[in-house]
Order: sequence, then C-alpha cells, then structure tokens
Amino acid sequence: MVFFEPNGNCKKHKSIQKNQAIMEFKKDNEPKERILELAKNRFFAQGFNKVTLDELSGELGISKKTMYKFFPSKDELVKTVVWMMMRRVEKEVHRITEQRKPFVHRLADLIFFIGKTVGRFSKSFQQDMKRFAPNIWAEMEKFRQEHIVAKVVEMIRQAKKENVFRQDINDEVIVMMLVSCFQNILTPTVLAEHSFSPKEAMYTIFHVIFEGSLTEEARKEFVHYKINIL
Repeated sequence: MVFFEPNGNCKKHKSIQKNQAIMEFKKDNEPKERILELAKNRFFAQGFNKVTLDELSGELGISKKTMYKFFPSKDELVKTVVWMMMRRVEKEVHRITEQRKPFVHRLADLIFFIGKTVGRFSKSFQQDMKRFAPNIWAEMEKFRQEHIVAKVVEMIRQAKKENVFRQDINDEVIVMMLVSCFQNILTPTVLAEHSFSPKEAMYTIFHVIFEGSLTEEARKEFVHYKINIL
C-alpha cells in the first residue's frame, strides 16, 4: 500500500504530481495572460472600440478558437482587463502605504504611482469607456473615489497634521494637477514633438508639483527620496 512506502516516496510522489499540475495550469493559462497583457496595453493607449479580437489574436499568433475560448466577446475582455487593473492598483496602494519608510516618502510613492497609473489611460480609452461601457466606467469611478482619492486625501490630511504638507495646499487639486500633467504630457504624440524623454518629463512634473507642496522641514527629508521611473 502506498502509504507504507519507505523514504517518504509517497510524499515525494504527491509533490511531483502537485508540481506537474501547477505547470499544466500555467501552460493552459499562458495564452490568457498574453491576451490580457496585450489587450491592456492596446486598450489603455488607443481605446478599445476599434480594436478587434481578430486583431489581437493575429498579433499574438494564436488561433481565433483559442481567443474565443478565454474571451467569447470583447465586452468580457474589457471587463477582465479593468478588473485586473483595479486589483493590481488596490494591492499596490496597500503595499505602498504599509511600507516602513518616512511618511513623506510613502506619500510621494503613493501620489507618483497614482499619477503614472492614471496617466496611462488615453483620452480614447476614457471616451470609449463612457460611451460603450458605462457600467464598467461607473465601477472604475467608484473604485477611484473609494480606494484611491480617499486614501490620498487621508494621507495628505495626515501630512498636514505632521507638518509635512503646507496648510494652504488643497488636497484634491494636487492629485488632479499631477494626473493632468501625466495624461497631457506623457503621451506618444507629445513626446515625439519634443526632445525631452519620458523620464525627464516624469521627474520634472513630480518634483515641481509635489516638492512645491512640502513644508521646509519636509523638503529636507525629501532630498533623500529617489523616484523609481521604470
């Protein structure tokens, strides 16, 4: 009987079976992950209305049958991309706010992350969401208010209490300024017309707006902060 096998062979056999199952699961889901990654990049940059599942399958080099196996409609793909994005954002916001770093560094990380994330959504994507997927857009707006804006405002108010942020600075305006700059400057069209790099643009936008909101004492601590551009 197997459970009497010597030298832990039974446990070893179960471990091998488990590893094989994991590898098979990853193999079966690899096309799905590739579809989601490409769809996310295309949708966020160009909008989703004009992007077809046939185009995506052709670009990935997979059959239409495989594409439709995971996503029977573009609506399903759009929903999955948006929900995946929201889960990742929520997880990263939690990670950032729970770091063991000086408060000003955590706040900087959070605002910079949000600016970069929202800055990826092109106007075409936002317009398509409002027009063709209003229910999902409403979910995104609710998520933005409850999990992003609320957290940033909470931290900025705490920053004011701890004399990190200037008292005369409006909480939400700072976030809106950063997001607006990222959305209107860090686009392929604008970058192609100027000599500055995305890294230089990000660095300048963030330092001018964020650093200008700090108190004198907080600026001394912020000197040691390094922006992770990539």
